[in-house]
Amino acid sequence: MAALGSSRRTLTGRVKAVYANLPLPPAVVAAMALDLLLARHRPLPLPGPRSVHRVAGAGLVVAGAGLNAWALAERRRRSAGPFELERPEELVDTGPYAITRHPMYVGWWLMQLGAGAMAGSSWVLALLPAELLVEHRFVLEEESELVRLFPQPYPDYAQKVPRYLGLPRTQVPAAGTHAPPSYASAAAIGNPQVHALPWPS
Repeated sequence: MAALGSSRRTLTGRVKAVYANLPLPPAVVAAMALDLLLARHRPLPLPGPRSVHRVAGAGLVVAGAGLNAWALAERRRRSAGPFELERPEELVDTGPYAITRHPMYVGWWLMQLGAGAMAGSSWVLALLPAELLVEHRFVLEEESELVRLFPQPYPDYAQKVPRYLGLPRTQVPAAGTHAPPSYASAAAIGNPQVHALPWPS
């Protein structure tokens, strides 16, 4: 019995560790849930053949999931110790972070757009832009914190790599603004002076 209890505690600890390192932004989850509810109760079909919606949507979902998986793998590869997604300490600018500064945000947006297309719902086209505006504010706050944590490398990195997908580069926020860095920001692992985020993302 003691061995069984110990095994259960070990399994519970592993599940919690996995969940803590999953990039689950609440805004994306909420928007996708709202999209599904609206599509069910107030249908707003996409124009065009459903077969095209399904193929295009599946491609977007696969691309978004792949981008997220690549970013997680790169963060884990660059981890010197136990992998903790929300404890950045070293700037990661390789892999997908050499293409976009926020690959996990981009990956989730692609997945959300793809899920809406597969469902044949136009609601995603209305909800996604509003969600992007909300999350963009948090992205700017995260970048301000990254400038504070990495005052030398991050501004240089931001000059070379677009924030999202080739969008016009904007000025990096000045150091001094305190906001929690998120999973989507280019960073790495294990600095004891960096506190974890208040919610797993």
